[in-house]
Amino acid sequence: MNLKHIVEHSIFSRFILTIIIINAIIIGLETDPDLYQSYHSLFTMIDIVFLAIFTIEIALKLIVYRGKFFADGWNILDFAIVFGSLVLYSSNFVSVLRILRVLRVLRTISAIPSLRRLVDALFMAIPAIGSVTVLMCIIFYIYAIIGATFFNEVAPEYFGNLSLSALTLFQVFTLESWASGVFRPIFAEVSWSWIYFVSFIVVSTFIILNLIVGEIVNNAQKLSEEIEEDNQDLHKVMKEIDELKQLMLQKENHNDVK
Repeated sequence: MNLKHIVEHSIFSRFILTIIIINAIIIGLETDPDLYQSYHSLFTMIDIVFLAIFTIEIALKLIVYRGKFFADGWNILDFAIVFGSLVLYSSNFVSVLRILRVLRVLRTISAIPSLRRLVDALFMAIPAIGSVTVLMCIIFYIYAIIGATFFNEVAPEYFGNLSLSALTLFQVFTLESWASGVFRPIFAEVSWSWIYFVSFIVVSTFIILNLIVGEIVNNAQKLSEEIEEDNQDLHKVMKEIDELKQLMLQKENHNDVK
C-alpha cells in the first residue's frame, strides 16, 4: 500500500474529520472559564496532540501531491491554518493563535465534500448576488424615501431622516420586532401604513432572498451534475481499461496454447 493510497483512503479522511470535530468540541469547552482553569494542562496537551496530527496530515499530502497540493483553494486554507498555528504556538501573538485555533473548525468544510460543494456554489453565485444586492439597495432607497416622507412626524425616531428610515427598514427586513416595535405605533396613526410595510416585506424579504437562495441552489446543482459527469467518464475509462486487460489476457492465453 503506497502513501497516496493511504492519504486518499476513506478511513484516513474519516479519521481526520473525527479529529476536527473533536477539536471543535474541545475549543468550545475551553470557553468555560472554570472548566478551562481546572483542566488547563489537559486542554494544552490535547491541543498539542491535535496540532501534531494535523501537521502530519498536511505533511503527508505535501509529499504525495507536492505542487499540486496548492492548486486547491481548500488545501491552501488548511495549510495556512495549520502552518500559522505551528509558527505562532510559542510566540507572544496569543490573540492571533486563538483565532487560528478557532479557524480549525473551518476545516470541517474542507473535509466534507457536500459542504465544499455548497460553499463553492455560494462563491459561484457571488456575481448574481451582487446584482441582486444592487436591486435590494434600490428598493431600500425607494422605501426609505417614502417612509421618511410620510412617517417622519408620526415616528421621528424611526423615519426622521433618510438614514434612520433605511436603518428601520433593515430591522423590518430581518423581521426582528418589526410589528410590535415599528409597525403598530405607526398603524395606530396612519391606517394605510400596513400597505407600506407588507409590500416591503414581500418584495425584500421573500422575493429578494428567494432569488439569492435560488441562485445558490442552481449553482449547487450544476456542481453536482459536473461531478456526476466526471464520475461517469471515470467509470467509462475504467471499463475500457478492464476490457483491454481482458483482451491482453485472452491473447496471452491464446499464445500459451500455441
